[in-house]
Amino acid sequence: CSLSLSLSSASLAWREGRIPPTRSPPPPPPLLSMASSPLPLAFLPPLLFLLLLLHPSPVHSLGVNWGSITSHPLPPSNAVQLLQFNNITKVKLFDADPSVLQSLAATDIEVMVGIPNDLLQSLSGSIAVADAWVRDNVARYIVKGGVNIRYVGVGNEPFLTAYGGQFQNSTFPALSNIYQSLVKAGLASQVKVTVPCNADVLQNTLPSKGLFRPDIKDTMTQIVSLLNQNSSPFVINIYPFLDLVQQPNFPEDYAFFDGTSHAVQDGQITYNNAFDASFDMLVSALGSIGFPNVQIVIGEIGWPTDGGPYANITNAQRFNQGLLKHILGNQGTPLRRGPIEAYLFSLLDENQKSTKPGNFERHWGIFTFDGQAKYPLDFTGQGSNSFPANAENVPYLASRWCIANPNANISNFPASVAFACAAADCTSLVYGGSCNAIGSQGNASYAFNSYYQLNNQDGNSCFFGGLGLITFVDPSIGNCRFVIGVSNSVGGLDYKGVSSFVISLAMVSLCMLIFF
Repeated sequence: CSLSLSLSSASLAWREGRIPPTRSPPPPPPLLSMASSPLPLAFLPPLLFLLLLLHPSPVHSLGVNWGSITSHPLPPSNAVQLLQFNNITKVKLFDADPSVLQSLAATDIEVMVGIPNDLLQSLSGSIAVADAWVRDNVARYIVKGGVNIRYVGVGNEPFLTAYGGQFQNSTFPALSNIYQSLVKAGLASQVKVTVPCNADVLQNTLPSKGLFRPDIKDTMTQIVSLLNQNSSPFVINIYPFLDLVQQPNFPEDYAFFDGTSHAVQDGQITYNNAFDASFDMLVSALGSIGFPNVQIVIGEIGWPTDGGPYANITNAQRFNQGLLKHILGNQGTPLRRGPIEAYLFSLLDENQKSTKPGNFERHWGIFTFDGQAKYPLDFTGQGSNSFPANAENVPYLASRWCIANPNANISNFPASVAFACAAADCTSLVYGGSCNAIGSQGNASYAFNSYYQLNNQDGNSCFFGGLGLITFVDPSIGNCRFVIGVSNSVGGLDYKGVSSFVISLAMVSLCMLIFF
């Protein structure tokens, strides 16, 4: 079969998005040791013991990524509550934000903390810097009643071809130093180090012929040797969605889990979906460098719900439900049988992510930015078709929106729409988006409201030279939702008045195309 198995390399140099500080943020106060020892089962009342046996257990092999590149982040306490409501017991972070880690204390949720790529150079050159990072971002939280940190992700897709080798020489030394610091802290047996990698670390081959790219083979061998020595997993990100949208001849049904007319034959093995083929390509690559039994964890996998063709709720539900069924079946893949640990990308939408890979980048969430479920999804594997539980007590801004004045001259809208969309998120308006068919007046209203909410409903941000109008009636149209922001958070950036940094000619051009 001539079907390409190439794995996307665009997921993504920009997935980190926000530039991290050069130093870790000031550490929070030590956590209090409040947890008491659990009672043995023998001391539980018989009825309570029976209820524990009958209640569906959490999904131990499934986690989610929790990113924060958003203008109005859901408060960490609400996000953690969302995880607990849905029995999600693992979470992967892209940094070590103190407010997020504090919110995870005493929950027993397993946590992978991340080290942004911009810190790799300093960590690679100094064991003292690594010691300080481990002290402030790991050891501090591992106390009784603290945070259940299980992994440290050193870098985020540092070998992505788009980086041009920028992090190739610093990643392994940083990994080694972090590991040595964990050893010194007495945590190396509890907290495992790893390097989350994009699938483009692999060459494009049949699964049984999997190999690492020649330019990074020696580095990967060093990394995998350390992982193997310390029983740490190899973490890889797999995105069949990106294969579908970036490869013109990629069969749509091969991206999903419910059967294909384009199966790939590899010797005696038939591959009916891109996930199994991608996973087994890594199994073969690990074997090719002498480490066939290293554990594999899927660090990111998912499907976006908006922002372009194929990115919609129907496909996202189809893919993620198929993935969950596959994972919860504990059958593994043809070359690696048994349970698979995977982290869905992602928990929430992030409206400030870069759109360089595509407008869909802001719509990977299972939940909207404010923690509302987008579609039914069964986290238990028991065949339920119900929606996940939503976040509760979300601190919304007031129930008001900004719309285009219906009495204004429509010919005056394009420049104001372009201005609004240069800062705010208008990706739902593009071709294939959920708001693409709401007309010119609707486009202007959507853009104006996005900008208005971004600016915390500041009255001046709905002026637009007299073209904007504040309303108290929800202007949402069908499946096109006009959002209300979450209060008291602006994601670390001041968006009051849009600076020249934000307004780019590319975005202005895009918004002009949206309007016309």
